Amino acid sequence: MGTNHNGLPAEKLNVVFAVRVVEGGEQGFLDLYEHLRKSVSNTPGHIVERLGEPADDSRQWVITSEWRSAEDFFAWQRSEEHQELVAPLRQWVDQRQSMRFRVVKETKGVSA
Repeated sequence: MGTNHNGLPAEKLNVVFAVRVVEGGEQGFLDLYEHLRKSVSNTPGHIVERLGEPADDSRQWVITSEWRSAEDFFAWQRSEEHQELVAPLRQWVDQRQSMRFRVVKETKGVSA
């Protein structure tokens, strides 16, 4: 794995998956996410997964993940296992958006 001109790993892929959970569907969504989280943690190339809960009443949740490479992520996304894991998601969310990107700059704050 190389580095880009900012000294950051050039190959890692970050994925943001934003979903709006249907009203009253939070527990079903969380149960499904727990199953998905356990499965993806054993996937080659997966580095970290985070679930963000809405800070307001928007019902907008965010799942972020980091992958060693785009190839690792897309191989998992195309897998039959992934398709089976996410199929039930449709009953718990009414909007979804996925974004994939490579980090080109990163700013770190002062640790407390």
